[in-house]
Amino acid sequence: MSNCSSITQFLLLAFADTWELQLLHFWLFLGIYLAALLGNALIITAITCDHHLHTPMYFFLLNLSVLDLRSISTTLPKAMANSLWS
Repeated sequence: MSNCSSITQFLLLAFADTWELQLLHFWLFLGIYLAALLGNALIITAITCDHHLHTPMYFFLLNLSVLDLRSISTTLPKAMANSLWS
């Protein structure tokens, strides 16, 4: 006998049904987004401006900051827009 269960449907529920929770979600993620932008921009600026930081380790850190900016700028604005215009 086989007790295999399979999922045949995927249900995506809303984050919050009330407008106040949607606004809280928006402002929370906006704060996270701005903090990530500022932090990564500071890292990129420090590495590019200071010539003592032009070593392989800081080159790797610079690339990680750029990748983080790209990934967070793809996901968080879409999540914030979805929370306001559901």
